[in-house]
Amino acid sequence: MSTGTAPVAAPRRIAPLPPGPRLPGAVQTVLFGNFRHVLLPLLRRLYGDVIRLNLYPERSVVQLADVEHIKTVFSGPATTFHAGEGNVILKPIMGAHSVLLTDEDVHLRARKLLMPAFHGAALRGYREMITGLAEREVDRWPTGRVFRLHDRMQALTLEIILRVVFGVAEGPRLDELRRLLTDLVDIGVLDLFGWHNEKLQRFGPWRRSMLKQRRVDELLFAEIAERRTATDLPERTDVLSRLLTVPAEDDRLSDAELRDQLVTLLLAGHETTATTLAWSCHELARDPVRLARASQAADSGDEKYLEAVAKEAMRLHPVISEVARRLTRDVEIGGYRIPAGFTVMPSIALVHGDPAHHPDPKAFRPERFLGSGPATGTWFPFGGGGRRCLGAGFSLLEATIVLQTIL
Repeated sequence: MSTGTAPVAAPRRIAPLPPGPRLPGAVQTVLFGNFRHVLLPLLRRLYGDVIRLNLYPERSVVQLADVEHIKTVFSGPATTFHAGEGNVILKPIMGAHSVLLTDEDVHLRARKLLMPAFHGAALRGYREMITGLAEREVDRWPTGRVFRLHDRMQALTLEIILRVVFGVAEGPRLDELRRLLTDLVDIGVLDLFGWHNEKLQRFGPWRRSMLKQRRVDELLFAEIAERRTATDLPERTDVLSRLLTVPAEDDRLSDAELRDQLVTLLLAGHETTATTLAWSCHELARDPVRLARASQAADSGDEKYLEAVAKEAMRLHPVISEVARRLTRDVEIGGYRIPAGFTVMPSIALVHGDPAHHPDPKAFRPERFLGSGPATGTWFPFGGGGRRCLGAGFSLLEATIVLQTIL
């Protein structure tokens, strides 16, 4: 008979939560919204590549700065990493049906319907339209006088996306829509508070913003209703007509679903490219050598170099600093436990500015994107995985053509 003691199973190791600052959430949100270019590198030095934050309205957020950790998120199951829920901050303006706000099967359905307008023959078909609008815009620029380039780029890219979405950009309804959209893309931290607080929406700038948004909805619903009665829908190639002629009955979109997808395309489809173009021109103006090379590329039709200019502007000045995924179950990343309900945010800005991936990261060097380019996973201005921006190819084509026209 044995007198030894029975073996005792070792307790299961529970990974710790990630470290992070203990400042109040409101303070963290304001700092993150207004000074993230200073805050993020500082937090990375203090806490490492996995940082816990408290941000409004998501609250529990984990910022990721390591490429391998980010690959885990992008390649992970869509049932675990919900990008739609991660973008909940955009819901008041984009709408619950937006391709940016939905997940799993609902997202795949929307993506399948929108994808044909931004790939293949459709993408190639936009070239002439973009070139014509860019030439018309540049011909209007004053000579010998300073003007705000970003404003002009916004106006141009808005015209382009209006043509893509509606097929035309004329008429009183679209004229009013153009003016309202220009105001709606100018979003700050205080606007975000108002979007998620119905009491604030009764006052001042928040009330004005909500009224503008309602007017945008009225105009879009009127356009949808009119377009539904058009007899030439099968011959048209704009996004709205494509969505209205979906053959399968169960795939057809309601007016509310159409509204949300149109707003998403109109807002997300022009401001990001406009900002990239403005930064591209800014950096070229500061660098005579690369300006000369880009001008030569424009004259010779070397679109690869012009695209590299746009890509380097996106690396150096990412329009979107991070992407988000809401967790549906606990995961472990980098040795830390991240519970279900938390939001993980791969940091585009930190990876793009990491000298381990991009030597001399503060320097503007389009040549990085010639040849094989940066390593996989070290440049992702359009996000990654199954949620990569479906308009990425369109954005790069647009930026390349506009740069060629300007130069």
